Amino acid sequence: MAFESRTNGFLHIVYSEMVGLSIGEKYFIQGGIAQDLRTDGRKRLSPRPIFVETGNISQSNGSARVRIGATEVIASVKAELGRPSALHPDKGKVSINVDCSPTAAPMFEGRGGEELSSELSVALQRCLLGGKSGSGAGIDLSSLAIVEGKICWDLYIEGLVVSSDGNLLDALGAAIKVGRHYIVDATSEEESQMSLAVSISVNRQGNICGLTKRGGAGLDPSVILDMISVALSVSERLINTLDSQRAAAEAGKDEL
Repeated sequence: MAFESRTNGFLHIVYSEMVGLSIGEKYFIQGGIAQDLRTDGRKRLSPRPIFVETGNISQSNGSARVRIGATEVIASVKAELGRPSALHPDKGKVSINVDCSPTAAPMFEGRGGEELSSELSVALQRCLLGGKSGSGAGIDLSSLAIVEGKICWDLYIEGLVVSSDGNLLDALGAAIKVGRHYIVDATSEEESQMSLAVSISVNRQGNICGLTKRGGAGLDPSVILDMISVALSVSERLINTLDSQRAAAEAGKDEL
């Protein structure tokens, strides 16, 4: 059975970093967002270029290195034969773990890195496996069953944050609200100015798999609907970009 690194649809979870910014820098960031011109020249809804390399870890069944701006992560998938659980005899199992390299950012040292690793692992779990019912999951666990009640595939997904400049889990679309405006694919400086964050999971079929909100600020329901519309649009473009990057990376390996 062959496995490949393919994004089926998950979004990023936003976390607030303690970025050391002066008052002038904060006003500069907020003012630029209000005028739809961010510090790196992007508009509010424009993501950064994304670069993908595949097959980086030979011991895995699938792996990829993804870079968005100065944010870089590595993910791998290993598949082993196992026994399904008694509660779900017709499904396989997935284990997800994320580690943050202490060299990725100063706040990743010690407890900060442990807390973020746990947070990112839970976010991936929700995005890829859906809720308790399994509805809206990015991975169909029933497709991992081989012989019901006896044999299944166990997938072990490992992620490593190599460097961080915001937007660690931006796979398909996200919206951060800063003041009265929201943006996608935020840098760490922009994340430090957020009043709240909305994370939206979207699969390849354009279905919403999950939505979470972080931060204490209020949010009008109409804005959420607008964010969902943007997430659907951004997710489609990002999936197409990821597929193109993956195909180009694999074609380059075939030519060697």
